[in-house]
Amino acid sequence: MELRRTPFFDHHVRAGARIVPFAGFEMPVTYQGLREEHLQTRASVGLFDVSHMGEVRVRGPKAEDALMWLLSNAIRRIAVGSAQYNAMCNEQGGVVDDVFVYRVAADDFLVCVNAANRDKDFAWMQANNPHGAELVDEGDDWAQLAIQGPKAVDVVDRLVDFDAASVKRHTFRQAAFAGIDGCLVARTGYTGEDGFEVFLPAEGAGPAWDAILAAGEPEGIVPVGLGARDTLRLEVRNCLYGHELSDETSPLAAGLGWIVKLRKPGGFVGATAIAARRETDPEVLVGLVMEGKRIARDGMAVLVDGQPVGRVTSGTLGPSVGRPVALAYVARAHSAVGTRLTVDVRGREATGVVVEGSFLEVS
Repeated sequence: MELRRTPFFDHHVRAGARIVPFAGFEMPVTYQGLREEHLQTRASVGLFDVSHMGEVRVRGPKAEDALMWLLSNAIRRIAVGSAQYNAMCNEQGGVVDDVFVYRVAADDFLVCVNAANRDKDFAWMQANNPHGAELVDEGDDWAQLAIQGPKAVDVVDRLVDFDAASVKRHTFRQAAFAGIDGCLVARTGYTGEDGFEVFLPAEGAGPAWDAILAAGEPEGIVPVGLGARDTLRLEVRNCLYGHELSDETSPLAAGLGWIVKLRKPGGFVGATAIAARRETDPEVLVGLVMEGKRIARDGMAVLVDGQPVGRVTSGTLGPSVGRPVALAYVARAHSAVGTRLTVDVRGREATGVVVEGSFLEVS
């Protein structure tokens, strides 16, 4: 299959990015180096191309009803101009995808889906749309850039004609951005830092890249690849589909109970199964801070007394934490905070301690 390119591909090449195939696209994994890009985002601001993500438009008088049925969270509670994190589940209580939903109007929503799930998600939504809402795959119509870090507001403020600081977390404005009309400027992100995600009409989006870098020059803005995007999200324990989430994983086992409204009127796809699995799922997701220098990687076995009790889903040396950290599904009996677990790191044992909360908060 021929790989696709985002509107910013030529900019990545000129910046010396290492390009890799990802979710059907040619994407930058690093520019100057993962650690440098990660730390610059934490300290100031970084620019990410996330145009490989997908978008589905849900419109019409039954749009809200359709999304109340399709999604785990109560989309009815958010106002126009607000965004909400959600899980879209199957009848067995597994996660089809985790998505962000932007309420553009009372009967108009933009659903941002994971890149690898674009086709699957749209087909699922079509198959589970008894209310007859209008569904349109707009994945090719949008480009998307993320400007993340404690100085992101300062950068965005120079590129819009409104006060960027006035945009509250999980809200957005429909406005021109970097001189490009028809954009959606949202105060959302995936790094654990403050920042914005900007949806731009794909046609004509290219000039926004250089405009952002120029606006962020006083803050030392740098382009950031997929490598640091992953380490940034892992340090704050944000789930990644295909690792912590899957068609078999309950959102409750993944620690996403805060977006699962089991009592909302009319229920939602998978609600009954999720409720039934609440106490029966054998494993739950935990965070591990590793002792020593060995890094627990995706797929490695978690052991107690030499016997497997779980598996690692994501692991890295946290550039901001300064220690190896990991997420893992383990048997409930071994999931308490403070529990010491062994990880089989290529035939060698490494010890990890179960912690709660963001790894950034671990001393």
